[in-house]
Amino acid sequence: MSKIYVVGHKNPDTDSIVSAMAYAALRNASGDRDYEAARLDHINDETRRILEKFNFEAPERIVDVRTQVKDIDFDTPSTLDPFVTLDHAWHIMNKEGTNTIPVVNSDGSIYGTLSSGDIASYTMSTIDNNYIEDLPLFNLLGVIEGKIIHDGGSMIDSISGELVVALPLGDDISLFSKKETIVLCGNQPDMIRRALEMKVNTLILCGTSADQSLLKEFPDSNTLVIYTPLDAVSISKHIFQAAPIARACSTGDLVCFHLDDYIDDVKEIVLKSRFRSYPVLDEDNKVVGTLSRYHLLRPRRKKVVLVDHNESAQAVPGLDQAELMEIIDHHRLADIQTTQPISVRNVPVGSTTTIVAEMYQEHGVTPPPAMAGLMVSAILSDTVMFKSPTCTQRDIAIAERLSRIARVSIDEIGEILFNSEALESKPVTELIKSDFKEFHIAEQTLGVSQITCVDSSKMLNRKGEFLNAMSAMKAEHKYDLVLLMLTDVLVEGTVLLYIGNEDTIRFAFSVEPSENELFLPGVMSRKKQIIPMLTALWG
Repeated sequence: MSKIYVVGHKNPDTDSIVSAMAYAALRNASGDRDYEAARLDHINDETRRILEKFNFEAPERIVDVRTQVKDIDFDTPSTLDPFVTLDHAWHIMNKEGTNTIPVVNSDGSIYGTLSSGDIASYTMSTIDNNYIEDLPLFNLLGVIEGKIIHDGGSMIDSISGELVVALPLGDDISLFSKKETIVLCGNQPDMIRRALEMKVNTLILCGTSADQSLLKEFPDSNTLVIYTPLDAVSISKHIFQAAPIARACSTGDLVCFHLDDYIDDVKEIVLKSRFRSYPVLDEDNKVVGTLSRYHLLRPRRKKVVLVDHNESAQAVPGLDQAELMEIIDHHRLADIQTTQPISVRNVPVGSTTTIVAEMYQEHGVTPPPAMAGLMVSAILSDTVMFKSPTCTQRDIAIAERLSRIARVSIDEIGEILFNSEALESKPVTELIKSDFKEFHIAEQTLGVSQITCVDSSKMLNRKGEFLNAMSAMKAEHKYDLVLLMLTDVLVEGTVLLYIGNEDTIRFAFSVEPSENELFLPGVMSRKKQIIPMLTALWG
């Protein structure tokens, strides 16, 4: 089955990462083995500390969920070596019902492609040209079911010559006038003797064995003598099919695709190309299959579950090409649309991980201690140690239950989460981006970052650096407003730094700003105390 990605929002915070990991683990523990947690960007220091505390690796990072070649049910025909016979290739095509087969080198890399049209073209070219050149002996013996009965004392690996069929009543010696001649002969002792006398290159005995006394008459003969149970007419048709497919397959101007190529790009190339089938290569450039135009008509889309967001601006790129399965969130409903009904679980609690923990209870699954520790950390992070106005009694009850399962104290987790010393040493750009979200309200676009700490005064020592970085972000992304929340857990308030229209700040928060700064007592939540104020102003 194809995997289902469980992924949070851009610039993921601890709740976004942990809720994805916890939900994927829950579904897998319940028997659905195809759920996989993912992330869209680098994890911040807070999340990294928590992952290290409970011995977890960060989820896989994905760039987007656009449909790729690896999402297609492309064909996986047999691959053939360049030295395989055309006869064998033709039988493989008929058996597998395919018109094209990849030809690969011994290391699995692409050599060329062989189509039924290539075989037909090669076969037609032999009608007017009966000369056989360097035909591998092994190939020939395999196709005509042959056996060498005299090798002329020389080590012969291939044969060349004009193909001649000695008819039962024929006595034209000129047939054997060239030494480089391949003679097909039936039960005709005189013809056999004549061919040996003329020292033809190869004598193929069709349906008959040469009298050993004939061979003894020519002890020094260099003629290669082969026996086959097939008749001369059959041999004359099949002998050219003993040629290696390397002589017929297409090797130049090959169009190949890789597993990671996007279908949009593939379609554009295919529409401009004349080929019916295209080799598919893996990351090592080895052939893993072929795709045709009809594979592109209804490609299988990636499957996605969104956690901790439901806004397209924060979602994984390419979501419109994916199959959205489910949304688990605790934010306001935004603008994501689906083509069919899906499961949406949107609960007004302080953390998405709280919702996931309740789903564990509903499924009768107890999270392992390490996962429980990760989950309680996410709840404490998103509720700012239960001091955020978004925090509910459900968050507190679940967090306390999880802490008992994990055998860790809530205060111990808090010390790890809000480590001011770790924050002070980081570049301001990294700090701003560690928990940054973009919002679209009315016709305004804004970016809001939040840094939660236990001593905002130390953060304000870098106010100039923060404002310069915010100004650069505003110019680069054409934001109307950029906000930075320095949320102090001990003071239980937020110092708000801003770059943008001062009147907007003044009217939205009813506070007189000074030098791009204002203090908002009791403000701990971005989604419940900052965004609603701006929405009311602009809406």
